Amino acid sequence: MAEMSDSNLDKTTIIQQAIASCCGAIITSLFVTPLDVIKTRLQAQSNPFPKGKCFVYSNGLMDHICVCENGDSKAWYKKTGHFKGTLDAFVKIIQVEGIKSLWSGLPPTLIMALPTTVIYFTCYDQLSEALKSRLGKDDECVPVLAGSLSRFGSVTVVSPLELIRTRMQYRKLSYRQLYTCISSKVATDGWFSLWKGWSSTVLRDVPFSAMYWYNYERFKKMMCKEVGAHEPTFFIAFTSGAASGSIAAVITLPFDVVKTHRQTELWESETLKS
Repeated sequence: MAEMSDSNLDKTTIIQQAIASCCGAIITSLFVTPLDVIKTRLQAQSNPFPKGKCFVYSNGLMDHICVCENGDSKAWYKKTGHFKGTLDAFVKIIQVEGIKSLWSGLPPTLIMALPTTVIYFTCYDQLSEALKSRLGKDDECVPVLAGSLSRFGSVTVVSPLELIRTRMQYRKLSYRQLYTCISSKVATDGWFSLWKGWSSTVLRDVPFSAMYWYNYERFKKMMCKEVGAHEPTFFIAFTSGAASGSIAAVITLPFDVVKTHRQTELWESETLKS
């Protein structure tokens, strides 16, 4: 009875998993967004973005399509002063624009990152438990299948929100105008038009997730065995995540290039015409 109660206490519920994923997304966004702002400013300084175009950057949680100056529409980044490096940019941005500017672009990040992260990690945990009960706890197919399916599901659900967010970033629209814009698009091109760009996202994210989770679980087991630990410590989990993420990112880099080109082409062909 004691063993059963302990195992039940160790299991987290779906709500707890969703809350943990949500908190993780918020913390990651708060810490990473200032680095992205600085990176984008440095990129804009060395390679000025042409007017009427857009560029894509990733903050670790999601991709952003940012609009360059085009008429009354301006990008969230600014070209203030001349930056000699990362630290210099950090200091000058705070001095000239205020510390709040380091978190420019945070709202759209959270709008997309929260549902994506909650769906992704909650589905992964649930699928892992279901697959382990069927295939066995040590089956190496479990993290691959769970990672692939959970990423496929989260990309599919959130893809229409990506299209809506991009349009809201491009020009200020009221909710009524946005509803009219989306309704006319659906009426003209059908419901599947809301999932344009979905295939290129799946092409990158599903292989990435499959490789990431396979290596992550494998590295955790190896390191736990090496140090004689029954449960992975923070250091083991952190190191396993960093190593598996790096490997998956390098291997899927060609898919990332294809996705970036596809995103910018879709934006320029659809949004600039609207």
